[in-house]
Amino acid sequence: MGKNPKEHNSCLLLLYLLLSTSIVQIHGKKQGEILGSLHKAKFQNIGVDKSHFHAIDGHGLKEEPNSRLHSQKGLKGKDKIWRLPGQPPVEFNHYGGYVTVDKLAGRAFFYYFVEALRDKDSLPLLLWLNGGPGCSSLAYGAMQELGPFRVHSDGKTLYRNKFAWNIAANVLFLESPAGVGFSYSNTTSDYSTNGDRKTAEDNYVFILNWLERFPEYKNRDLYLSGESYAGHYVPQLAHDILHHNKEANRTVINLKGIIIGNAVIDDEADLRGMYDYLVTHALISDETWSKIQKYCNFSANASAQSSRCISAADDADDDVSSLDMYNIYAPLCSSSNLTSIPKKASMMKFDPCSEDYVHAYMNRAEVQERLHANVTKLKFDWEPCSDVIQKWGDSPHTILPLLHELLSHGLRVWVFSGDTDGVVPVTSTKKSLHKMGLPTKRPWRPWYIGGEVGGYVQVYEGDLTFVTVRGAGHQVPSYQPRRALSLVSHFLSGSSLPSQQQ
Repeated sequence: MGKNPKEHNSCLLLLYLLLSTSIVQIHGKKQGEILGSLHKAKFQNIGVDKSHFHAIDGHGLKEEPNSRLHSQKGLKGKDKIWRLPGQPPVEFNHYGGYVTVDKLAGRAFFYYFVEALRDKDSLPLLLWLNGGPGCSSLAYGAMQELGPFRVHSDGKTLYRNKFAWNIAANVLFLESPAGVGFSYSNTTSDYSTNGDRKTAEDNYVFILNWLERFPEYKNRDLYLSGESYAGHYVPQLAHDILHHNKEANRTVINLKGIIIGNAVIDDEADLRGMYDYLVTHALISDETWSKIQKYCNFSANASAQSSRCISAADDADDDVSSLDMYNIYAPLCSSSNLTSIPKKASMMKFDPCSEDYVHAYMNRAEVQERLHANVTKLKFDWEPCSDVIQKWGDSPHTILPLLHELLSHGLRVWVFSGDTDGVVPVTSTKKSLHKMGLPTKRPWRPWYIGGEVGGYVQVYEGDLTFVTVRGAGHQVPSYQPRRALSLVSHFLSGSSLPSQQQ
């Protein structure tokens, strides 16, 4: 199915404000639709459940983690993928399978794990989460961004990503929560009771059990990463890990840091920053922006918006409706037709129809069999963003207190931003970080790769590092794979990005 730009982008603007609902409604396939429906509810003066954000020494899971451990004996060997359909030869092991996170409910998460190309026994473990909420880390992270393969236009064969992140780490992709991708629950009500808190708890239980299945990684340095609404998932999961380490009075999970890209971390800053981006990139008029500033209330506690605000937001929406707001300079997917012979693929020129190729590939029976996926024969197709999840119950307006908390516990925290993204743009992230009130430790400067400016970097007190990636959209590794690999390699090693041309 080709992308309809109007449908794809309409959720990005202050039309968020039109829904009068007390709970987030999830609908549609595209990332933007889901992210947008979330924002619609957030800016309607919703009473937000913040009980997830207990202090580190407060209460976490209702059950002790050990009570949610399940036997993993023999499962690692069964999860090994010998070769995916249409896969080129590789020099690393990869695995796919299910980890049960709630035995009583029959809730199980699907994972795809790629060992490092070299030095797998010493390199860290990196968990990647996509956002939505409701979008698949297999669809985006693994198959369109930083995984070892991408899908040809025939929807049947794969080619190598020479900038895959398993050059720098052992990389684990997780489809979460239940209802996303191949992850499922035998309890139907689980699909209507999702939210931030439940997702964080289940993700924590997933890691505990996955480490039992792969015990060689139990003491390995762990880093959490992700993009978009993973700006919620990643800090919340990090918080839970710290909490349970403290409760156990030992290092249950050896968490060292987090890195999040084009991340939803503060609603008010995200929305203000989005309109700043649109007007400064000549996508909406000064007059429209002036009206939005005058008539719209950006506060997280805003009540219903005025008709003048809604009219101005409509004008802005019309102005950008024919663009891909995930990369304002990128071409659109003009056709949904797969090709019988694969088109010539280029790692440096991202194909805007890639999502269609991945969709076709993941719904092939032989692919699912080799991945050890869909073993229960789900009643729904695999989709890049969930058609099954209908509601999102709790979503705090800001994640900034958690970032402060993680810094105070000595974790490495990096936030990066592709500078051609219009969904959660660089202006939004800059405004969010400014609200944290951290003094600058090392001032804004360019960083380099291959003799060119890769982007810009600024380090704040507490060592929070903000990095832009020049020429990258919302999915940074899709559009700038070489720069993205350099970014994550420096993050994992704890080294500064190059300050001179090399």
